[in-house]
Amino acid sequence: MQRTIKYILILFIAVSFTSCTDGASLQKYYVDNQEAKNFISQDFPLTMIEIDKSNFTKAQNDAYNSVKKINFLGYKANKTDNETLKTELAKVETILSNGKYNDLMEFNDKGNKVIVKYLGDEEIADEVIVFGNSKELGFGIVRVLGDDMNPSKMVTLIEVLQKSNIDESKVQDIMNFFK
Repeated sequence: MQRTIKYILILFIAVSFTSCTDGASLQKYYVDNQEAKNFISQDFPLTMIEIDKSNFTKAQNDAYNSVKKINFLGYKANKTDNETLKTELAKVETILSNGKYNDLMEFNDKGNKVIVKYLGDEEIADEVIVFGNSKELGFGIVRVLGDDMNPSKMVTLIEVLQKSNIDESKVQDIMNFFK
């Protein structure tokens, strides 16, 4: 479980290196649920997360430096109320199935699904969205906001971040929420 939370957070941080747009529907979902029961919301600048960039390539460094802010919204699964989880998942999946969101990558890790999408074109992403869900834990959505984010550079950055050690104390509130 700890590995899954760490994996989602790494993806969250990685995706956070790619975004800035008006994602109205997703933004509305954030606003509508940021103080709702079983949800947690946190906004923070990328500088709050300490990451060792000493081995970054130029493309990874460019991607990292293009990220300015990360928005996180999480929903904690409740074993006695699976219907609400299904309803909330369906809402998010409907928003992200909108044609304005471009697929960047998708993968599964021990039954946990992670989808990375972006708003923009092949050269510049206005916003990068990382959506991860787990039947046991719930789900998390990360919006990465920044300037001149390049989707292909973001993929290389995500790959490096998956293997890196991130200071978990910087995102402890989120990790504790899912316990």
